[in-house]
Amino acid sequence: MDYASAPFWIAVLQVVWIDILLSGDNAVVIAMACRSLPERQRRIGILLGAGTAVALRIAFALAVSTLLGVPFLRILGGVLLLWIAVKLVTGEDEEAHDLEPSQTLWRAVRTIAIADAVMSLDNVVAIAAASKGHPELFVIGLLLSIPLIVTGASLITALIQRFPAVIWAGAGLLGWIAGEMIVTDPLIAGRVAAFPNLAHYGAAAAGAVLVVLLGAVLARRRPESAAAAETAG
Repeated sequence: MDYASAPFWIAVLQVVWIDILLSGDNAVVIAMACRSLPERQRRIGILLGAGTAVALRIAFALAVSTLLGVPFLRILGGVLLLWIAVKLVTGEDEEAHDLEPSQTLWRAVRTIAIADAVMSLDNVVAIAAASKGHPELFVIGLLLSIPLIVTGASLITALIQRFPAVIWAGAGLLGWIAGEMIVTDPLIAGRVAAFPNLAHYGAAAAGAVLVVLLGAVLARRRPESAAAAETAG
């Protein structure tokens, strides 16, 4: 792959964007685990915690990228990615994580690493899919995302709250990538070899549209369900 080409850097930006959109939970964990540390140690803990989390994601993404070469697993990964995208727009990942504050730097880093390993399946699947089998893409993208996550989490959150379209665009991108994953699975790719471009872009567009439509329906129903629960209570 030509590292100086526009498609390469567009793909890197996609990985960074996806990682930031899906890293809200991880930013909360980092903040909560480090909140009781002295100020100087808190900064070190945040940097070490974010770096450890990204290193774990790189390792997991390498494993997932290898597995995605097995027939049927790209279909499974694509379906999982569609579910992740719908969760993103319906706000199902916004619940706070109740973590006890850590009293020492290394305990904080350990807490962050364990919590991130448990929570990062969505990030890893999305990043592995966006990298399209090129490990250097998600390594560079994740490394670039460290300072953005550490210093820009609150700014990004405020931006998303002010411009909800950012979330919808990100979810649409995930749906697009999910469609690409499904149609490139070995079980399907051979059957659409006669019209590869039509199948590729058709499946990608269908994935994006499906996420936006399903997300809109579920997001509309969620307040109604909450209101019904309050009335019943």
